[in-house]
Amino acid sequence: MPTLREIQRRIRSIRNISQVTRAMQMVAASRMRRAQEQVLATRPYAGRAWQILTHLAAQRGVDQSVHPLLQQAEQIQRVAIVLITSDRGLSGSYNHNMIQRTARFVAGLPYPVTFITVGRRGRDAMLRLRQPVEADFDFSDMPPQPRLIDVSPIARVVIQGFETGKFDVVYLAHTDFVNTLVQRPDIGQLLPIRPLNLESGAVTEHRESPSGVPLVGEYIYEPDPSTILEAVLPRFTELQIYQSILESLASEHSARMVAMRNATENANELLDDLTITFNRARQESITREMLDIAGGAEALSQARAM
Repeated sequence: MPTLREIQRRIRSIRNISQVTRAMQMVAASRMRRAQEQVLATRPYAGRAWQILTHLAAQRGVDQSVHPLLQQAEQIQRVAIVLITSDRGLSGSYNHNMIQRTARFVAGLPYPVTFITVGRRGRDAMLRLRQPVEADFDFSDMPPQPRLIDVSPIARVVIQGFETGKFDVVYLAHTDFVNTLVQRPDIGQLLPIRPLNLESGAVTEHRESPSGVPLVGEYIYEPDPSTILEAVLPRFTELQIYQSILESLASEHSARMVAMRNATENANELLDDLTITFNRARQESITREMLDIAGGAEALSQARAM
């Protein structure tokens, strides 16, 4: 049985850990609220932008040769995956679920895959799995509240790689934010943009009209769909990456807040158990000392009687 000093040392250590996890929980909760507000504010615009994009690409008079981002490769030989994870751990199963989902997806592909990682956790995991990672581009240390300009370098690498033929297909792997307790890993095709295939892309569940019916009718565009596509395709592609990063950040902070809350509760339960153990050990020590004193007094009285 541990001594009283050892139990006291463990109590102090766990109490310090509890204070740290409590502080991390409060910080994560504050960041989570801001991230949720940001992702919920931009989600309708990103979903409608992708819907308009796929609708434009499906118009008559628009073919794949109009813009490189619409061109389907005759034979897929090279695949790129933009993997979005966090820079830090202590976020429960957030990173693990995304990495496992990506590993299973890659295992089912018959083509060589190159990773463009956003976040150190995903980069380190892919390197451990001996997957090729674009080492020339390090997109870690994203700001807590990223702006569109912070995502531009990622979109530039993706678009240039696709236009130059370095990648035949580009997938976007991120975590969709559902609510504070639920975050869903998702992998969708980003490039080439597939007209009217509303299930392939970055934000899969926000691409239908308010009535629930996809926009498939013909519209008149000025000056023409091809000119509009030339202007908006790169911007909207960048927007999908930006929205995916916002979804991932909201998911990360939510997962970290829940993980730190669970850690704090577990530490408090352990403190209660250790306190009971300490009180029992102290009571046992006091009882033993009282027995020693009583035994000593009895022996002394017997010695005097002799």
